[in-house]
Amino acid sequence: MVNVALLGFGRIGQMHAQNINQNTSLKLLYVYEKIDKLSKKAKKLYNCIIENNYKNIFSDKKVDIIFISSPTNTHIKFIEEGIKYNKTIFCEKPLDLNIKKIIKTFKKVKKNNSKIQLGFNRRFDPGHHSIKKDLDNGKIGRLEKIIITSRDPAPPSRSYLKSSGGIFRDMMIHDFDLCRYYLKNDEISEISSSTSSFEHFYKKINDHELAAVTMKSKKGVICVITNSRHCSFGYDQRVELFGKKGMLLSGNLKNNAAETFNSNQSHSQKPFLNFFIERYREAYNLQLNELVALHKRKIKPRSTFVDGYLALKIANAAYQSLNQKRLIKLK
Repeated sequence: MVNVALLGFGRIGQMHAQNINQNTSLKLLYVYEKIDKLSKKAKKLYNCIIENNYKNIFSDKKVDIIFISSPTNTHIKFIEEGIKYNKTIFCEKPLDLNIKKIIKTFKKVKKNNSKIQLGFNRRFDPGHHSIKKDLDNGKIGRLEKIIITSRDPAPPSRSYLKSSGGIFRDMMIHDFDLCRYYLKNDEISEISSSTSSFEHFYKKINDHELAAVTMKSKKGVICVITNSRHCSFGYDQRVELFGKKGMLLSGNLKNNAAETFNSNQSHSQKPFLNFFIERYREAYNLQLNELVALHKRKIKPRSTFVDGYLALKIANAAYQSLNQKRLIKLK
């Protein structure tokens, strides 16, 4: 049994805790959570050890994996502590909002050959991954365009939005990473971005309700991403890969494919699965299985520390484009 210490028991942490508890290869040994109400909930649900001093968790030799789902501003600190004690590390995105801190930490990651998996779960979605395999096998020939649509059914809490880093670093960062996943070694070379907000609140916190970017890779592949913080018809997640010989599409998921026909409607289908926990349930479990494999043997994770750095680099360039109202070339 592989012992896991979970750092952070908020919304995403609670989902991870449930998945860890259901994985037959893992045991949730510790939970570190500063909010007393949440730590008591973790103890009640999983009968795990609640530790208020995170340093005691890292120094415990029984802990195999450090699972970081705490606020973004703690990620680098916990990663460096995990490196110090030679732990296998999972870290939710983004790595940090300060790219200089990430570069500094990467030197330690490289020096210690640390085992780190990043929380870009889209890479593990069966549909998204399936079209990558088809792309790599040449089913549509030369890749020419990537179109990604990502719309949340509703925005997160206002308190979360205020500290999230903004729509490009918090939300679209998943899509930046997914573009890179399909492009492989063909890196993004330029980006142009635009945003809009209809609710006044977003302007007050200097964030955005809707965003779109157009990017181009070094080989000329056009990448178009559109995001929205709200969507009246559910969690809208689609990826289209267009190539010389055809197109690959990974679409939305529903509970089933049943349709209704009557005098008022035709082809009426079930709604989309609601939000990321349901939509990417299988992806999260596959990600966990790879984390176990990463701990037990030396394999390269599907999503690495470097992927986290490069996705944030693109997100920062998107803000640069927005602020300067021009096309940005990425070095």
